[in-house]
Amino acid sequence: MPFIIAIDGPAASGKGTIARAIAGHFGFHHLDTGLLYRATGAKGGDPVLAARSLSVEDLARPDLRSAEAGQAASRVAAIPAVRDALVEYQRRFAAQEPGAVLDGRDIGTVICPDAAVKLYVTASDRARAIRRAAELGTDADAVLEQLRDRDRRDSERATAPLKPAPDAVLLDTTGLSIHEAIERAKSIVAGVRG
Repeated sequence: MPFIIAIDGPAASGKGTIARAIAGHFGFHHLDTGLLYRATGAKGGDPVLAARSLSVEDLARPDLRSAEAGQAASRVAAIPAVRDALVEYQRRFAAQEPGAVLDGRDIGTVICPDAAVKLYVTASDRARAIRRAAELGTDADAVLEQLRDRDRRDSERATAPLKPAPDAVLLDTTGLSIHEAIERAKSIVAGVRG
């Protein structure tokens, strides 16, 4: 049975960086599920058809890390039929041996509720805005408003809202370096995996 690690949290909390590092360390497959939604939003047209027809090329688009793609992802992720179209893809990915790390917003609550390890990675709004602004080369105050709008939309949607699973371990990265956050996450996983 594959060992599944679910890593959830808001944008720019560090969950993707942690997920990639954990996957590499333990030799597991990694899926940034946000890319599925970003690619769906970026394709344009009917979002449900876009979700059902995602290709490898769609997931490799260079513009998927833009702020616009993030906002589009948040909008299409609120559509239940889009979520339904992408759930099975994510579950099949998670079932790969020897294990998989999936990061997103509803992995521990909806996609893989039986994951062996569930982390909810968070950070203060200001820390997240500074990180994302540095990544995008833009102003942190402008990014802060975008992050807050997205958090609100993601947390208030009727289907699979952003929230920690009841049994998730909270990892606040506000005052941590990347190295420290990764080491804490590795320790949590190692404690469960043995």
